[in-house]
Amino acid sequence: MTIFHEMIMLLFLWPVLALGSASPDASTNDEHYPPMWELVPESLNDFSNHNGTAVIDPWDYLHRMAVYKMMLSATAPYLDMKEPGNTRNLLWGLPLQHGWQYLTGRLQDTSVQLSTGQNKQEQTRISPKSWWACMNYYLSVIPFLAALDAGLLQGIPYDIVVSRPSEFQYDFCYSVKECRLSSPNAMDEWKFFFQSIKTLEQVSDNSVPPLSKEEDKALSYMWKAHVESIYVALPRCSRRLSYHSEPEQSFGLDWAMIVDFIAATNFPTNLETTNDFQTFLPNRMLVNGDKAPNIPDFSAQQNRVLSTLHFLYNSNKFSGGLILRLWRKAMCSEKGRAEGRQLIYNMVHDPKMVPQAMIKIIIQMASACDEAKNKKK
Repeated sequence: MTIFHEMIMLLFLWPVLALGSASPDASTNDEHYPPMWELVPESLNDFSNHNGTAVIDPWDYLHRMAVYKMMLSATAPYLDMKEPGNTRNLLWGLPLQHGWQYLTGRLQDTSVQLSTGQNKQEQTRISPKSWWACMNYYLSVIPFLAALDAGLLQGIPYDIVVSRPSEFQYDFCYSVKECRLSSPNAMDEWKFFFQSIKTLEQVSDNSVPPLSKEEDKALSYMWKAHVESIYVALPRCSRRLSYHSEPEQSFGLDWAMIVDFIAATNFPTNLETTNDFQTFLPNRMLVNGDKAPNIPDFSAQQNRVLSTLHFLYNSNKFSGGLILRLWRKAMCSEKGRAEGRQLIYNMVHDPKMVPQAMIKIIIQMASACDEAKNKKK
């Protein structure tokens, strides 16, 4: 891409940068685990089993969280990055995101008014009508089955049965064999991730930035699998969007798109970093009439995040995806990714320098990649 084209794209990006310039009151939430984490089963021994078969019900919040807890435990020898309590494990982003979905009511059937007298079992049910729950299935059950396929969960004395939902059963797969057929790319990418981390050395003691080469590799493999899961899930979950309000539909699609931008930087998703950034996400479902940046019961930071995501989504769509391609190009080197991560960090913690940093990254990093390619020719 020429410098002329890059400058044109900056015209698209500038309003986004301006929206990101308001100073938020950043806060951290150290050691904060997903809701009811202490109640989540830790192994298949805690599940009901019949004749040597363990039944996992991913339409129960605690069961779906158990899938994450087992993956975190199995990957601890490879991904704890020398941190006590496995808190540096980059898979923490998945259960924490699912916990945010649960807390904000995004896993429920929004067409049914829930009663205040629910028992604990009713409170943990996940609705097959939830778009967020459908999308998350491809970021929970698919990785879990891929981990099984990769031999990461060896020594399990049970066969595993994944329960089917009451509706939309054909939108999902329920075994390693089925998922290999229906979602081959996602299964392959997650399997490759789990196989690859076994060979990585744990040499990183840092977070954002810098990352060690080994952690950078692990994150690149994880994000590639994460993005592939979203690509597979989007068309299969699309029918559920109609169960949500128009602002919530829009936010969901905005959020699915921004993952591509975050993934390109190999952004770390450990316990502390993920908690830090989730404080700026909306703390309830959006309803008709909600329009950022003027949602009265949202903080200034939450309003700013919603506005920025929506503008970036529309700009990228209008440009035919060119903004995303330009951003990915700028993330072609370790230096570019480090600056991209720092930019994302600054958008929350110190946004005053964001416009200048974005311009620098796009022009300098993308140009450096072009020069490096030309030298190889």
